[in-house]
Amino acid sequence: MIKPILLSIPHMNGEEIEYVKEAFDTNWIAPVGPHLEAFEQEFCHVIGVNHAAAVVSGTAALHLALQLVGVESGDEVFCSTLTFAASANPIVYLGAKPVFIDSDRTSWNMNPELLQAALDKRARLGKLPKAVVVVHLYGQSADIDPILAACNRYEVALIEDAAESLGATYKGRSPGSFGKIGIFSFNGNKIITTSGGGMLVSNEPEIVIKARFLSTQARDPAPHYQHSEIGYNYRLSNVLAGIGRGQLQVLEQRVQARRRNFEVYRQALGELPGISFMPEASYGRATRWLSCMTINPHIFGADREQVRKILAQQHIETRPVWKPLHLQPAFAQYETVGGEVAEELFACGLCLPSGSNLTNEDLERVVGAIAKICSVGIKMN
Repeated sequence: MIKPILLSIPHMNGEEIEYVKEAFDTNWIAPVGPHLEAFEQEFCHVIGVNHAAAVVSGTAALHLALQLVGVESGDEVFCSTLTFAASANPIVYLGAKPVFIDSDRTSWNMNPELLQAALDKRARLGKLPKAVVVVHLYGQSADIDPILAACNRYEVALIEDAAESLGATYKGRSPGSFGKIGIFSFNGNKIITTSGGGMLVSNEPEIVIKARFLSTQARDPAPHYQHSEIGYNYRLSNVLAGIGRGQLQVLEQRVQARRRNFEVYRQALGELPGISFMPEASYGRATRWLSCMTINPHIFGADREQVRKILAQQHIETRPVWKPLHLQPAFAQYETVGGEVAEELFACGLCLPSGSNLTNEDLERVVGAIAKICSVGIKMN
């Protein structure tokens, strides 16, 4: 049987089981426990923020973040369009309206100039958005300085969706640490994982205190169960926090492994006709959470979807880059600023197997299969 090569799978280092065993031995299985507090503190140290609340998913963290900056029904929230639906779903949860902002070509992230123009236009109309959600895509930071300056000019809250970018840098700092609130994901396919989980971070203590309150069903301080606000069952468990502590210890090793994968692909495939790779912006370090390339079908001889299907037949999993949210049926009614760059990247972009536990043989199989497609060519429809 041919071994499947998957896109991005969990990579345990062995230390996680010791933390989990400790949780079992001490019977700290419930949501609150010593690993939870330690994980939050250790995470703050790694990314350079003062306060953090661990929750069940990055989506939950974003939902809380939007609520904490005051997003309500009828508000507008500007959001990157080239991203996963979870970046915008919580906007709609709250009855607000996403406005999608196109990418730049330098980083594939939100275009700061388009954001500034959109904010200027809304200011003239007297209808500024309540928040901006900027996504740091595929392990690379967006260009934060001009984005933050644009938000600060109009006192619009900046929320950083750093679900895909833990371990990246922007001018020496971690994405997720610049805005009013940052959120991270520890889903099974992320650079480190707690199987499922997320983190909300902020340098404002009252924000994180309120996030913890809301994430534990908004229970009032009373001897009986009393609730003055609507809350959520969003708190991460002590057991999963233990896994996170073990994973956090090897974050830099995971970054280096994924960057190595990218370099193997770039060196082996970068000279093939019609192949380009996601650029690394000069202002920081990308983790290469996923190694992404674009295919010009007229030069390469096959389009992105043909390549994907041929690789799938060889048990090599690849994925198209995110379908822009403004093209998704669920968000079709909402406004978009630009969109052409994101649409072009979706049409020709492919994410390659990128796990930090890929072997040399795995990488050779992927490279060889793509090179063979190029050499043989496919009749274009």
